[in-house]
Amino acid sequence: MRLSAKPAGRRGRFVVPVAPRWACFRSKEALAPTGSFFILAGTMTQRHRTKDAQWESLFTLPDKPALPLQQRLRLSVVQAILDGRLPAGALLPSSRELAQVLGLSRNTVTAAYAHLMDDGFIESRPRSGVFVSDNAQAAASKPLALGVGRGTDAAQAKAEALAGAAQPDWQSRVLRSLSDQRTLAKPDQWRRYAYPFVYGTYDPQLFPSEAFRECCVHSLARAHLPHWTPDFELSDVPELVEQIRLRLLPKRGVFALPEEILITVGAQHAYYLLAEGLFDENQRVGLEEPGHPHARNSFALRHPQCLPLAVDEQGLKVDRLPALDYVFVTPSHQSPTTGTLSMERRRLLLQKAQDKDFVVIEDDYEAENLYAGEPMPALKSLDKVGRVIYVGSVSKSLSPSLRLGYIVAPRALIAELRGLRHAMVRHPSAFLQHTFALFLSLGHHDAHARRVNQAMQERMSMVARALQQYLPDFQFTLPSGGASVWLRAPAWVDSSELALIARKHGVLIEAGDVFFMHPPYPCPYFRLRLSSIAAEQIAPGIKALGAAVDELAIARGAPKRVVLRVA
Repeated sequence: MRLSAKPAGRRGRFVVPVAPRWACFRSKEALAPTGSFFILAGTMTQRHRTKDAQWESLFTLPDKPALPLQQRLRLSVVQAILDGRLPAGALLPSSRELAQVLGLSRNTVTAAYAHLMDDGFIESRPRSGVFVSDNAQAAASKPLALGVGRGTDAAQAKAEALAGAAQPDWQSRVLRSLSDQRTLAKPDQWRRYAYPFVYGTYDPQLFPSEAFRECCVHSLARAHLPHWTPDFELSDVPELVEQIRLRLLPKRGVFALPEEILITVGAQHAYYLLAEGLFDENQRVGLEEPGHPHARNSFALRHPQCLPLAVDEQGLKVDRLPALDYVFVTPSHQSPTTGTLSMERRRLLLQKAQDKDFVVIEDDYEAENLYAGEPMPALKSLDKVGRVIYVGSVSKSLSPSLRLGYIVAPRALIAELRGLRHAMVRHPSAFLQHTFALFLSLGHHDAHARRVNQAMQERMSMVARALQQYLPDFQFTLPSGGASVWLRAPAWVDSSELALIARKHGVLIEAGDVFFMHPPYPCPYFRLRLSSIAAEQIAPGIKALGAAVDELAIARGAPKRVVLRVA
C-alpha cells in the first residue's frame, strides 16, 4: 500500500502513519516529502510487519483454555527464555506493541510483564524498554507464581507451554545420526584444567601473531580485494592452489595439476565429502585399529562395511588384508600410535591396491612435524595409476580453529567433490584462502613449522623424563615427529576410568577406547597431546596423573606403583 503525506495545519506539517519504535528514521531529511520518503516509509512498514510476525510466532499462546490469557502469555515468554530464543539482554516489545500483535488487552500484557519482573525473568530499564534479565536462567530454578498450583517451577511451566502442542518426533525423523558414536571429547571448560594433555588450541608461545596479522592486512588491501571478494562458487582461490601444488606438495614428492586439488574446511570436511561421494552400505572400508575416530565417524554416516585393520610399531599391517574397496591410512604418523609406515609396506600396499582393485585414502597426518632426518615419501608420490586419494591440512600446525585443508585426487573425482562441496558450503572462506596463500608465499609457514618442531621435540624430552620418573611401569615409544605420545598402562588400568579420576587432579588425557572400533576392556591405552599444554606444566601434569593412578589403584585393589626418585 502506498503511503501518502498530506499537509495539516497552518505550518504545513506532513502527517504520516506512526512508525514502530524500532523503525526510527536516521535523519530529518528522511521526513521530507520526496520520492525517497515513500521508499523509506514503505520499508519501515514492511519491517514493522516482519517484526510483528516474529513476535506473534515467538509468543504463540499455549492451547490451554482453562488458563487465563495473562498466565498463558507468561508461560509463552518463559518458554522462549528457557529455550534460548530470548537470550539475556534481549529487547522485548512494549506492552502496547505486544497487545496489538497478539490481539490482547494492554492490561493483560502489562499484568503479565509485572509478574515476570517479580519472578526475575525480565526487567524494565528507564527510557530504554523491557529486556530479558541477566539472571533469567537463575530465576528459572525458583518457583513461579503462575497461579496454577503451588510448587510450579520452570520445568512445569515448560511442560504447560508445550502441552497440547503436537511436537515432531525428531528421534524417528533423523535418518543419519552420530549421537551414539564414540568420539574424542573434552569438557566444555577444558581450558580451566591445569594440565590439558589434549588437542584443542593454538600455542600462544608459538603462534606467529605478527606474521599472520601482516598477511590478513595485506589481504584487506584494496589491491588484493579482487583476488578474494568475488563469489568463487565451484572454484578456489588460485593463489592458494598454486602455493599448495608448488610449495607444499613437492616436499611430499607429490605433483598435481590445479584441477586435481580441492580446498576443504579442514581434513574432517574432506572425510565427509569422500563418504558422501563414494560410500554406501555396499562399500567395504578398511580402517586402522586403533585409528582416527573422526574419519571413522564421518564415514559411518553412509553406513559402509567398516573392517578393522591391525597396526604395529611400523603402522598398518598390509600382508593379510581382507577383500576391500577402500583403505584409510595415516602412514606418516599413524593416528594414534604415531608409528611410521615403512617403505616396504608402502610399496606392498600400493601393489595390493592394484592387484585387488581397491583405493587408498591417505591422510598425511603430521607429515611436516618431523624432528630429524628426511620424511618418508607420501603414498601419493609413489602412486603411478591414480589409486591414492590424498588428504592434507595447511592450518593444523597453526591453529585447529582455522579449518583449511585440501584433497588431491584424479580430476574426475575432484569435479564430483566440487559439486558436493558447493551443495554443502559453496566454498571455504576465500579471505582465509588468500591470507594463507600469502602466509605460505612469504615463507612464514616454513619458519613456523621449524619453531613448532623444535618446541615439540623439547616437550617430548620433558614428557619422557617425567613418565620415566612418575609412571615407570607405563610403556611408550617416543615418536620421530608429531605432537603426541601413545601409552600403554598396566593391564589392570582402564584409561576411561583413569581419565575421569585424572580430571579431579586437573589433568586431561585422551582415553584410548575412542580410537578402537572394538575397544578392549580394560583398555589400558591412552594418548597425551603436547600442543595445548605449556612446557613448564608437563612434569607437574605427569606427577598429578601419577596421583590419579594411585587413586585408581586403591579403588581397583591393584598393587602400589613404584616412583623413581630423581636427584
